[in-house]
This record gives sequence, C-alpha cells and structure tokens, in this order.
Amino acid sequence: MINVSRRSLLMAGAAAVPAVALGARPATAAALPATGTLPSQLAPFDQAVQNYMSERAISCGQLAVAKNGKLLLARGYGMYSFTRPYRWYARVQPTSLFRVASLSKSITAAAILRLAQDGKLSLTAPVTTLLGLSSAADPRLEKVTLWRLMQHTGGWDRTVTRDPVWNDHTVAASLGTGLPVSHADIIKYVTARPLDFDPGTKVAYANYGYLLLGRIIEKVTGQSYESYVRSTLLEPLGITRMRLGATLREEMPRTEVVYKSALTAKTVLNGSGATVPYPHGGFNMANHDANGGWIASAVDMVRWASAFDSTSPVLNATSRTRAFAKPETGVNSYGSWFGCGWSVRPAGTGLNTWHDGSMPGTFTLLVRQSAGVTWCVLFNRREEEGSPDFDVIDPVLWEAYRKVTSWPTKDLYPTYF
Repeated sequence: MINVSRRSLLMAGAAAVPAVALGARPATAAALPATGTLPSQLAPFDQAVQNYMSERAISCGQLAVAKNGKLLLARGYGMYSFTRPYRWYARVQPTSLFRVASLSKSITAAAILRLAQDGKLSLTAPVTTLLGLSSAADPRLEKVTLWRLMQHTGGWDRTVTRDPVWNDHTVAASLGTGLPVSHADIIKYVTARPLDFDPGTKVAYANYGYLLLGRIIEKVTGQSYESYVRSTLLEPLGITRMRLGATLREEMPRTEVVYKSALTAKTVLNGSGATVPYPHGGFNMANHDANGGWIASAVDMVRWASAFDSTSPVLNATSRTRAFAKPETGVNSYGSWFGCGWSVRPAGTGLNTWHDGSMPGTFTLLVRQSAGVTWCVLFNRREEEGSPDFDVIDPVLWEAYRKVTSWPTKDLYPTYF
C-alpha cells in the first residue's frame, strides 16, 4: 500500500510535482502498443501513462477515465505471452484482466455495508460472536467489531507482528498442518495470539481484518464470498468479467495478463520447497480473496466505483455515507482517514476517495475525484529494488487531470459492457 501521508498530501492538491517526477518520454523509447478509445481531449492521461510505463519497463497496463457516469477513455497498453500448450501473444485490451490487489477492499467493505443495509447484520457486532472465535488468548478480541475491521482499527499491526496473510510457512509450521494453509488455518493461528493494540485506539492497515470480513460474508449469507459479491454488487452494475484470481498461470484465463517480478520465493502451494516466481506461487491468491483477490479490467473498476455515487443501484445513501465515515480515531495529521475500503480526504464541498493495490507483479490505483471524475490504472509489475518510484503515478495522473481543458461527451460504457 502506498504511504498514506504522501498520498494524503497529494490528494489535497499540493503543488505540482517536479518535472523529474512526471518525466519526459525518453526520445529513444518506442511507443507502446495500445488498444481502445482515446478522445483527443484526454491525451494528457494517455501520454502520462505511456511515459510512466516506458520509464519503468512495465510491459502491460490499462487506463480508464469516467466522468459523471460516462466512461470517456478506455486503453490497454503493451503485450503479453505465455505457453499453454503453445506460445502465443496478445495485445492488452481495455477488457483484459489484471489482479487489482487491495482495490478489492472496497468491494468487501461494500458487501458488509450492503448486508447491514438489508438488515442482515449490525456493524457494531463483534467478530467473536459472528465467527464464534474464542477470546481466551486476548479478551480484547471481543471489542473487534465490523466497523473496526473495515477501518483498520481492529488491533493487528503488521509492523509489530508479521502480516499473517503473507506468512503461510510460519502458519503451517506453527499448526503442523502443512501447505497450503487455508483461511481457517490463518484464523486459528492469529486467534491464539494477543492483539498488537487495543481495538479502536489507532489505525494500522490490516489485510487480516478483511480476510475475516470475507468469512463473515459467507457465514451470514450462506454463499461463497465470490458468489454473493457477484450476484448482489457486481451484476446489478452490469459487471460480469470480474472474478477471483488464480495463483498459477495455467489456471488463469487467456484474457488475464502475465505478471512480472524479478523476485522468487518458496512455494506456499505445497511442501516441496520449490523456488517459484513470486507472483505465481510465492503467495496463495485463494487466501487473499477478500483483501486482495479480485481480477478485473480498469473499465470494470471505474464502473465499480460508481457503486458509491448517488445513482448507485446497490448502496443506499446511508451505506455510501458509512463507506466514507471517519474512524473513531478521527482525522490523521494530514487531514485524511481510512474509511471502509477507501482512503478519504475532504475536497471543497465533496470528498476525494482512493485506494491503491500492490502485490508482487501487480500495482494499481483507483481514484474518485470530488468533481465527478474517476480514473483507474492497472499494471503487471510493481516497484522493486533498483526500479524508479512507482508511487508517483498518483501525482502524474492528477497533473494529467489538470491539463484537460475540455471533456468529451461520448459514453463508452455500451462498448465495453
């Protein structure tokens, strides 16, 4: 996840970033293969993303921009290839699928808000009651509510205790269960240990809290997490491509890009100890479902963001207000806060809301701007040692937004949905 303080400052409309951050397209760089629709008025967005990808040797990317309920730009960049059972190549399309990582959190939080909207649960209910968890290891667990899970105030701090969702080998060794570990294994491992802080006293980003939210959704609905989200939240918006992602390349659809990383890891899918590419076996996508497991296109994600607009067919006004509510810890020193699956900052009479996502082989950003403009970028690579700063995509796109002097009017949603 991108540093909150940096993002908070940028979203406040801080001074334009230096030219070195924006970068000029290298004179020798070849233009990336591009697909989709680019209205001339939105060329600053397109050029910014192409520059950014070229400077970082990103092979696959997507960009989508919407305004006031209309999709105005939809682009795919680059090419990907894989062998199954023969090698083939494809251009990235506006509808190609990418892992969206922690952009998934707004989906999971919305599912919880919808269940509350429908009277199926209370947001003040404790996780111990909802999932039947013992508080023997730490009585404070009884104070962990749905609100606190969604707003990252539940009591787990990955800077103190390693993130259990990314710690499969330790979980397996501790429980003696072998690999792969399951959601139930991770929950058993964490529940047997004390919290890192009193629930509700501070904000600490916690993937584990969203893992628990996914299990609560399943317990309350009697459906799988994916089934409930697709039928109740996505299909009413006309979104049918989105699904939970797979770990291994051979299990992925051909419309999903290949993920790039220089890093390797010991597989978490079995006990062989084999060294694998980090994006394909160094972590288990199945365990990341509710905190980071969705695959989607950028056009899907800007469509998803409309679920939080006043015209939403899936969330009522109360649920939308709850999504962006301040946690009990209040506003941070930069004037922003974690809502339910979103970072939030006041902007004029409205709110800027955003979230990023990061996994080995994945980097993403979704922004809802207070004037009604939404953009999303998805990439098949994230920052690793020796690569340029990836976080600058946020100011890069804000700078592109400021360069737009007029907006197209043609709605592209019917082209892609």
